[in-house]
This record gives sequence, structure tokens and C-alpha cells, in this order.
Amino acid sequence: MLFSHNENQRLEVLNQYQILDTPPEEVFDELAQLTANFCEAPIALISLVDGKREWFKSKIGVTISEVPRCSFFGSYTILQSQILIIPDTLQDERFATNPLVTSNQYFRFYAGVPLITSSGFALGSLCIIDFTPRNLSIKEQVALQQLAQQVIRHLELHRAKLIDDSQKNFNLFFSKNPNPMWVYNQNNLQFLDVNEAAVIHYGYSRKEFLQMRITDIRPPEDIPIFMDSLGQKPSNLDFAGQWQHRRKDGQIIDVEIFTNPIEYGSYNAQLVNIRDITEQKQIEKTLQESEARFRVISETISVPFIISRVSDGLILYANPELLQTFQFSLEDLVNHKNLLDLYHNLADLEALLKLLDHQGFIHNYELQLKRADGTYFWAIASLQYLNFNNESAILTVFYDIDDRKNAETQLQEQNELLHSQIIGIGQDITERKQTELALKAQAEREQLMRTVAQGIRQSLNLQDILNATVQEVRDLLGVDRVIVYQFDSEMIGTIRAESVEPGWTVSLNAQIHDKCFQAGAGVEYYQGRKRAIANIYEAGLTDCHIRLLEQFEVQANLVVPILLEVNSQNPGSHLWGLLIAHQCSDFREWEENQLDLLDHLTVQLAIAIQQASILEQAQAELVQRQKAQVKLKAALAEKEVLLKEVHHRVKNNLQIVSSLLQLQSQTLKDPEAIKVLRESQNRIESISLIHKNLYTSANIGQIDVAAYIQNLATSLLISYQLCPEKISLETDINPLRLNVDQAIACGLVINELISNALKHAFPNQQEGIISIILHNSGNRIELIIQDNGIGLPDNLDWRNTDSLGLSLVHDLVTEQLEGNITLERNHGTIFKIEFTQLTLH
Repeated sequence: MLFSHNENQRLEVLNQYQILDTPPEEVFDELAQLTANFCEAPIALISLVDGKREWFKSKIGVTISEVPRCSFFGSYTILQSQILIIPDTLQDERFATNPLVTSNQYFRFYAGVPLITSSGFALGSLCIIDFTPRNLSIKEQVALQQLAQQVIRHLELHRAKLIDDSQKNFNLFFSKNPNPMWVYNQNNLQFLDVNEAAVIHYGYSRKEFLQMRITDIRPPEDIPIFMDSLGQKPSNLDFAGQWQHRRKDGQIIDVEIFTNPIEYGSYNAQLVNIRDITEQKQIEKTLQESEARFRVISETISVPFIISRVSDGLILYANPELLQTFQFSLEDLVNHKNLLDLYHNLADLEALLKLLDHQGFIHNYELQLKRADGTYFWAIASLQYLNFNNESAILTVFYDIDDRKNAETQLQEQNELLHSQIIGIGQDITERKQTELALKAQAEREQLMRTVAQGIRQSLNLQDILNATVQEVRDLLGVDRVIVYQFDSEMIGTIRAESVEPGWTVSLNAQIHDKCFQAGAGVEYYQGRKRAIANIYEAGLTDCHIRLLEQFEVQANLVVPILLEVNSQNPGSHLWGLLIAHQCSDFREWEENQLDLLDHLTVQLAIAIQQASILEQAQAELVQRQKAQVKLKAALAEKEVLLKEVHHRVKNNLQIVSSLLQLQSQTLKDPEAIKVLRESQNRIESISLIHKNLYTSANIGQIDVAAYIQNLATSLLISYQLCPEKISLETDINPLRLNVDQAIACGLVINELISNALKHAFPNQQEGIISIILHNSGNRIELIIQDNGIGLPDNLDWRNTDSLGLSLVHDLVTEQLEGNITLERNHGTIFKIEFTQLTLH
């Protein structure tokens, strides 16, 4: 395949026109038709020669849109400065065996004029083809050349429109961008331009901005760090970072900046895009605080509970009480302990999950569980669905009832033994019977007490706890009404739960303003005093208290305070409310053990209230946490869109710089100067390729190294006009992603070392192999670039040389990658580079 001496630059210029693979355009079709008509030719083409193909912008007389570059005439035409005429292709040894000449196409005549731009690059040709040998008159040749100039003129108009649109887009991107943006002088840090968003967001006018330096918006304590950061960053690379800025009103805001170098007039400048992340930082802080509060709350709950994933039963969280109950270690959870491991009978778990799916919640399911050591115990489980870290999960709370089960078994055995005794002699057993009845009544009360206490503990829903309590107490004591009475901060009471015998006044949800109580009559309840009143009219109650009781038809009552412990450090108590039993049908003498019974129940009730309150607070924390995560995800999505736009702009700007270098090279005569500019273009291209990969990649923060290195190496081979059959490229690259900074450094290193090999390792068109090997082990990366060429001179100290490329390689590896590099000179040249892979921040 033929290549011009400046093939890489020619292809770069061709790409700048952005004309390849565009739809047909009337102006080019008219020029092609005019060419065919004037020259009386059956075929006329406007073709553009790409790296591997010749593509037809306009075609008359053929239907195909492109042909391989090696099989058509354009590769020869673009090497000419004037018209190329082939009167008889069968008589030309270059084309005598060409399939287009010998096949049914039978192209026997060709004439083409190279489409040469004002900068001297041939992009393609305007050509005619005939099926019989012929020639062109001088008039036809002149017309063909003039028509080619018209094609070039329209191509230039197309490119000018692209540049104009690009500049308009950039101006629009800068001035109308919703994020603050500015340009500053890289040498003295003076502001050169700001957009409207920056004026609004920071509070300075545009005139004020242009009289300031970028250090003026930094908090004083950040300036030394910022200056040091500027000194460490390569001036020709873009970078990003998080900083704090100070607005005109003195407010300090958190920002994330993205910056890349541009030319602004005669200044070396930096374009900066700013995103205010103050709210995001606050969300992150709130999220961290929420997680900390959730952990503290969960660790204070004295009942074991777990949170498991719905999809596979994986345990996502377990509180310390559960670890202790089941004798698990933290390592068990790290090793993916599963919900299945807790159940003695898997059928219990299947039944639970089926019932949960049907009802949405489960309370008081009795079953056997399995400890880590293989032993079993009885427990009651309560389950409900929840969202945990944006995953569907199940909250399961367990209550150990092993002691209760054992007590029930013992009581059953005692009863069986008692019923098997046979009395064979007659005697007075009245006292014994009374004792038995008393013991039986006591046993029944104790059993009921355990049942009530267990009922209180087996639910985390406070209202369920209160409802169960009043119902069980009313059944136990045989009273007309039992209520739970709660105080607010102003000592106004609300009846939260009630169990009442039909026919008596219902008081549920009633609010009671007891002025006597607010005036201090209830101070004794704060001190834990309980009262048994057999007759409200003979108990020394105040008139207002009696009138209040008469509203609810009360004749006698039992009153026990519900006291909550303030906290473990402060042993004082807080009066939450009262547990009250009402006798409405008559006066009643109370037994002492009945008052003690209520007293015991209020202790259990207070524990349950505190636990329910803690769980409610934990659930509220979870909701806040989930809201914060949603906001954070939205902020990250916005950041990704912005980053892609920035990388796209950076790639375009780098291509403009490359084009400017190419144009500059056309004005130079010195081969060395042209060579230096070409090497600079290659370096810019290696960086541009990274940004192209970034804005087209799903992972905006990291580079697919394998694809990037392959494209970069192929681009270099084309740049140096080397035939693939002469110099072959071999790669062995592990699947790997690098962050932007390391990818840029690696790209420049590979660019320099491969360029050196292409220029010096294979003189006199010697054949050879260049290998690129990239392996990673853990977080350690090894990059090997080797060739089998003539090798570096033995007396060359590559670390101390005038070669810019080798010096750049040494600095990039040791400073940018913070790695080490070694050179081996056996059978060619081998550079071995090792560095540590950094994670994306």
C-alpha cells in the first residue's frame, strides 16, 4: 500500500473536515455530474482516501460507496501534484492485474485530479473512468482541474462552517453554562474571563473578578497547599480536585473543579469549570452521622435482631445482642452467614417467608433456632419488610423463650404427678385444700404474669404492646376497664389503650386536662408510688379528682406509674404515664398481690416502650439515610455528565492544538524542526485518545488500558509510515483499568518508547517486532516495552541524556507514577517499569 511522506498528518487533516461517511450533498453531486457530462465519461467520482479505504462522497455511474484503498487508483492520484492520466490500464504494470481492470468492471481508462488543500495535503481526487482506452484533450484536462478546485472550495466551506459552529458552541458552553466557569492566566494567576454563573454564584461583578487573582477566592490557610498543587501539576495536562472557595459575602463553599490548558489571546491560560458540592458534602456528612447514630441505636437495643437480604437470605446486619445469643463472631458475618444457618427446621423458615409474603409482617411466631455450636433453643420471631441500603430486606426480631418452655414442661409434669395421687384414708383436708387453692391461684397468676410479660416483649409495635397489656390485665383481674394513660410535656394525658367491659363508657383516645395533677397532685407518682383505692369517696381524693373519675363511672381503681429510665449514665426516671384498672360496677377491696402484679407489669411495659421508641428512631434514621443516598446518587449522575462533556471538550481542544502544530510544520524547512513538531503531535494524540475513551466509556473515571494501548500503538505505526509486514506489534495486556492520571502517564511513556523504537531500532527498513506487555498482580503493575532491534549504544546513559523523550520517560515513571524503571540490552532493548495501581478518588 502506498503512503505519502506525511501520511499521518494528511489523515489528521482529513479527519478535521469531518466529511467522511456524511450523507450525499447536492453541490458535490452536481459537480460530479458536470464532470461526467463535460468529459463524456460513464463514471465520475469525488473520492476521499482514508487510512484503509477510498470513500466516495459523490458517485455517478456506480453504486458502491467505497473500495479498499489498496485496490483503487486514488492512492496513486494523491501522490501527484497534477492530473494523473492512465490511457489504458491493461498496459500499465501497476494496474494490469487489478480486479477492477480484469473483472467484469473492466475499467480501462482513468483520469484523476488530486484534491489538495491550501495547506498542501491531498485528501482525495476528482476522477473519471471509462470502459475503453482513451485520452483527454487539453481542454478536458483544464476543465477537470478547474472542477477539482471547485470541489476543494466547497470542502473548505464545509470545514469553515464546522469551525464556526464549534466556536459558537464553545462560546455558548462557556457563557450559558449553569456551572461557574472562568479563564485565568497560568503565569500570574490573574482572572481573564468569567461567565455569568460565576458572577451570580460568587457575588463578585465581572469587573471585580478581572481585577483579582484566583488566590483571592481561596481561604488563606489553603493558599500554600493550592500553590504547591499548581507546581506539581504538569502545565499541559488537565486535572480535577476538590477545594474550598470563599464568596464575596465571606461564605466558604466546597467545590469540585475541572481544569485544562487553553490559549486565550496571547496568554497561556487555564479553563476552569466549577461545581458547587457544598450540599453534597453536607449530605455525605449527614449520611455518616446517620450511619453512626443507627449503629449506636442498634447496639443499645437489648433484643437480638438481624437484617437479611430478600433475594438470597444473606445477613446484611446483626446487632451485638444477636451475635451473643447465637454465639456468632464477626468473622461469621464476613464469611457470608446466611439466614438458613439460624433455623433448626428449614420448614419453619419456608413457612415464615410464605406467611410474610402474604401478610407483609409476622408477630409472635414460635419456633426452634440453632446456635453456632449446634445447640437449639426456643424463641419467638417477629418479621417485617424494609429497605436497607437500597436493597429489599427483612427485619427479624427474636425473643428467647427457652426458660418459659422449660417452666411449662416442669409445671405440666407436676400437674400430672398431682393427679395420679390417690387418697386412701379419710381425714379433714380443709386447710390443705385452701392451701392448694391458694397455691393454684398463685400459680395461675404467675403463669398469666409470664404470658402478659412475654406478650409485651414479643412485639416492637408500641400500640400492639399496649393493646395486649390492657386486655390481658382486664382478663387477669376481672375488672371492668383497664387503660394506659400517657402524659405529654405539659402533663396533659391521653388514653392510649383501653380494654373495657361492654356497657361502660369508652374512653380510648380521650384527652384529659387534669388541673389538679398539673398543679402538683401527681408528684407522688414521679417517686414511683402506686395506689389501691377500694372506694373513691373514702380515699381522701380531691374533689376535682373525684369528678374526673365519676365521668368514667369509676368506683374503685388500681393505679401504677410507668417510669422510664432517662439513660444509663443518669439513674433518674421519667414519668411516661399510668397503668390503671377501673372497677365500675361496685366498690372493691383489692388484694396486695394484685397491685404488685401491675407494678411488675409496668417494669416490663417500660422496657418494651423504650425498645419500641429506639426502633422507631432507628427506622427514622434509615429513612433519612436513604433520602441522603438518593440525593448523593443524583449529584454523582450530574457529575458524570459534566465530566463527559469536559473530556469531550478537552479532546476537541487537543485536536485543535495538534492541527495548529501541523499547520505550523508546513511553514518550516528544517527537517529537525518538523520532526520535533511531529513528536509533539504524537504526544498530544496520546492524551487526546485518553479523553476520547473517557467520554465514550461507561466508566467515566477509568480507562480500559488494553483498547487504549492497542489504538495508540497502531496510530504510531501509521504516523511513521511503516508497513505492518515490516514492523509487527505484539501485545500481552491483562484486563485492567487505570485512573486518568496514571493512564496519561502510561500513554506518554508508551508513546516515547515506541516512537524511539520506530525511529532508531530498525535502520535500513529492517524487519522487527515491538512487544508491549502489561501485567498486574494485586495492586502492583508491570509494564514491559521491548524490541528486537539494534539496541541502545552501550555507552549511552539513558537517565542522563539530551533526549527529551527518554528524560520525559524517566520523570513520568519516577515522579508521576511513583514507580521504578530498568533497562536491559539483551537482543534488542527492554524497558521494565513497575508501579502501584492507585484507586480512583
